[in-house]
Amino acid sequence: MCGIIGIVLDNNSANINPGTAVFHGLIRLEYRGYDSAGVASVSRDKLIILKGKGRISELEKKLCFSCIEGDVVIGHTRWATHGAPSDINAHPHSDCSGRIAVVHNGVIQNYRELKKMLIQKGHVFKSETDTEVIPHLVEEFYRETNDVFKAFVKTIKMLEGSFAIALITVVEPDKIFFAKKDSPLIIGIGNGFNIIASDIPALLEYTRRIITLRDNWIGYITPNEIHIIDLTNNENVEWSEYVRIVEWSLEDATRSGYPHYMLKEIHEQPRVLKETYYGIREDPVIAETVDRMINSRNIYITGAGTSYHACLYFSILMNIIGRRTIISFVSSEYQVYVKAVDEQDLLIVVSQSGETMDSLKALRSFKERGVRTIAISNVVDSAIPRECELTIYTRAGPEIGVAATKTFTTQTLTLTWLAIAYSESTGSITRIEADEYRKILGSSSELVAKTISWNEISCKELAKWLSERRDMYYLSRSIGLPIAMEGALKMKEIAYIHAEAYPAGESKHGPIALVEEDYPVLFIIPEQEELEKILLGNIQEMKARNAVVIGVASENTGLSDQFNYWFKIPSSHWLLTPITHTPVLQLLAYYTAVEKGFDPDKPRNLAKTVTVE
Repeated sequence: MCGIIGIVLDNNSANINPGTAVFHGLIRLEYRGYDSAGVASVSRDKLIILKGKGRISELEKKLCFSCIEGDVVIGHTRWATHGAPSDINAHPHSDCSGRIAVVHNGVIQNYRELKKMLIQKGHVFKSETDTEVIPHLVEEFYRETNDVFKAFVKTIKMLEGSFAIALITVVEPDKIFFAKKDSPLIIGIGNGFNIIASDIPALLEYTRRIITLRDNWIGYITPNEIHIIDLTNNENVEWSEYVRIVEWSLEDATRSGYPHYMLKEIHEQPRVLKETYYGIREDPVIAETVDRMINSRNIYITGAGTSYHACLYFSILMNIIGRRTIISFVSSEYQVYVKAVDEQDLLIVVSQSGETMDSLKALRSFKERGVRTIAISNVVDSAIPRECELTIYTRAGPEIGVAATKTFTTQTLTLTWLAIAYSESTGSITRIEADEYRKILGSSSELVAKTISWNEISCKELAKWLSERRDMYYLSRSIGLPIAMEGALKMKEIAYIHAEAYPAGESKHGPIALVEEDYPVLFIIPEQEELEKILLGNIQEMKARNAVVIGVASENTGLSDQFNYWFKIPSSHWLLTPITHTPVLQLLAYYTAVEKGFDPDKPRNLAKTVTVE
């Protein structure tokens, strides 16, 4: 849930300021956490630590992270899991001697036992964090071994939980020691320098050559050397086999003139939908996935947050066109479902980052029962794709804003293609129908561009009124329900308005009791004549109670006179509802957050990639 970065360089060959490099990297990792931050370096045989509570930009003015001296520097941006945000709990953390500094992303589950043991040995702790046990353990084992790497290995073997760790020490000032289990960590390879970081955008300014570290890998980097050991077999890793070139540019990972990443990423949807469409059209994994779906007894699909909404959409779509029941569930609830599965079943895991801990735990639990597994992810070589038998990749590019936008529409496009392929293979739709559906998907990019163009100003205007509201409903039916849920989530997570989504027919079974004059009720209207007729009754129920009815519906809708506000969507097939209608909901939440003075890229209490349970 936090972000870490470190760089070690040889000033004779690398024209990089290490403090500046780490500061820039932290800025690009701030989406992973932003309640506190810090940096540490080794300079002139001394350990320097600068850290504090607050945003990185504020701390830079106060402490000047970029000014820190030394050729080896590590940094951390925090999202609190153990210990409240504070100057003391901020990373890096050090040992008693002041010679070792550590940054960590993850959760050390057995830290209480380790801390108790270390205190009995005379160690003094300063913070409430689980992380602080790490430098003290290394200090303790260094006394025994007189070897930093051996001490580090012994430490890692004692840790239970998830972690991505970077450690520096005055004892060996030309190295950054690292270890990885469950939490993401990559190495960026340079000339006369090497970098370690939680995510790709942190190092793109300096290199595109990366190694994605695997679980239980441990090692160190120097300016000109990379050393990795796999702790599962204690063998050296031939890391050159794992090097790949990142296709993203630094421009892809920056705001490009937009006031916020979220707005930039909303506007990127026409481009990334086109790239995803052409990517999956040629992807042989689709056919392999369909084959496994056909030959499975039960099919489960899981995700968290926005990815779960994509899963729910897929399960509804498969019922409609595939005539196959798909069991969708929130990944953190996997223990309810895993008891009934075996090797005849299939699990599809949807995760933008490929590192979501709840989804990773679900995946591993299902695999233990022999279930076959498919991943749908946006990040190549991340944990979930690595642990699945097959992976279908979306092509959304880096998504920095905490609220998922372009990743949702590319996920639903990918899942729609998969549903079409399955339905054609099983004969539930004809080849002519399948070809027509694929052609419709091919128009996604153009339609989304129109949706944004037609509605952005109107979203901004309505946001002024919505910013004064405390509660609202998002209602729909059938294929529109997951989109209503996604819209409500966006309004909750960045504008902090209590927004709830329901099947429209369910509203009269309780929720309508809250509706009164000026209560906002937003309807998602898929382009289906029969659904419009059904939803008309629900709309009239709300209007009868003086609600303010907001419609997101096709330009050809017959309901336009029923809405107080109407967001006009270009006419298209109902199949595209999650792609054509969702950008309006994203824009509405974005402009409401901005109107209220909130930062939509960094909503309170949230982080982009949830790598803890």
